[in-house]
Amino acid sequence: MAKVKVAVVGYGNIGKYSLQAVKAAEDLELVGVVRRKESLGKKCPELEGVKVVSNIDELGKIDVAILAVPSREIPVTAKELVKKGISTVDSFDIHGKDILELYKSLDSECKKSGAKAIISAGWDPGTDSLIRTLLLAMAPKGLTYTNFGPGMSMGHSVVARSKKGVKDALSMTIPLGTGVHRRDVYVELEDGVDFKSVENAIKTDSYFCNDDTHVHQVSCVKDLRDMGHGVLLERKGVSGETQNQRFQFTMQINNPALTGQVLASCARAVVKQNPGCYTLPQIAPYDLINIDLDEFLLHTV
Repeated sequence: MAKVKVAVVGYGNIGKYSLQAVKAAEDLELVGVVRRKESLGKKCPELEGVKVVSNIDELGKIDVAILAVPSREIPVTAKELVKKGISTVDSFDIHGKDILELYKSLDSECKKSGAKAIISAGWDPGTDSLIRTLLLAMAPKGLTYTNFGPGMSMGHSVVARSKKGVKDALSMTIPLGTGVHRRDVYVELEDGVDFKSVENAIKTDSYFCNDDTHVHQVSCVKDLRDMGHGVLLERKGVSGETQNQRFQFTMQINNPALTGQVLASCARAVVKQNPGCYTLPQIAPYDLINIDLDEFLLHTV
């Protein structure tokens, strides 16, 4: 079968690891990377031999675009691409009504253009969403707690870094149990910037305002950065009429590496779907992997 032609749009941490995952997959072909115009002149050894452009139209035929841009840019970016008939996958990480709004908007556009999209396809939301769905199937009544960290949140770090006067930022997620978290945000400021104004801008942002957030000024964020993260999913519920069914799932991971791998797997899966928008729990797990069906049935099922 022909390889799936993939473009990576954006080249921050997620873009770099998505590129690695695409290049490592035998059934995916990296067509190129789309970067901002001001970044085109930057030298990156890992992009040697890779076509780098500022407009995706310069790459020719594209089956799937992996969107490795900040979450707040995804609704506009994804809509522009699916209107062109290019399928997209992204790791949009703003939970709740924002995912619902993105889903409905892209679903409508995809059905008009014939494109397909998988949204919120990182690890949470993403693969953790799939696990929460399986836990719900195993114990339909009950409670599930998602405990993140301790570790670096890429989305929250990007938002903190975007505040005026912030030179660099790191947002750490600290689990307090039963799905409750604290945000520890470390900021390196430009000269002469008022810390209190930055602290207020971060704490009142929708990414942070619902959590106990502590902002700390430091001299060098790079000295603190560690891309490790993790999750503990816990469910206690009822199977049929049997009480006290208990489940746990845990992992410790490199945050952007796992996100990039899930996005590459979804690039494989999205082309197999009918036109429309999907979240990861709506995708058949087998669509995500590149394994012969006989081998899969013999050794995995």
